[in-house]
Amino acid sequence: MISRRSVALAFTFAVVSGPAWSASASAVKTFDTDNDGTLDLAEVKKAATALFAKLDPDHDGTLDARELRGRLTAKELAAADPDHDGTLTLDEYLAVVEQRFNAANPDKDGTLDAKELNSPAGRALLRLLR
Repeated sequence: MISRRSVALAFTFAVVSGPAWSASASAVKTFDTDNDGTLDLAEVKKAATALFAKLDPDHDGTLDARELRGRLTAKELAAADPDHDGTLTLDEYLAVVEQRFNAANPDKDGTLDAKELNSPAGRALLRLLR
């Protein structure tokens, strides 16, 4: 028999995880160009490249902290900026995307599903794609 506590816990989980889960599922639908229900690194990098172009309104080929709009903390930006110029080139940005993709892919199968995207590492990756 299902207890009231079990029902309450299930409801709480659904309410708390619902928006994040639907955001993860939505990301798969949005960026999954081969319609296999998962995201591979090529699909993620394609989405990141398109976003990079949108975030670079001055078309100087770099993103600074203002253009990144909170997608990376100051500490993360500094770590991702090997030449320490305060900006990220497309290659530097894609390197961060790849690192986060790999962190979100614990089974190392080369694809991310909605469950993996809903993990803390997956949500960190999604911040770079939105």
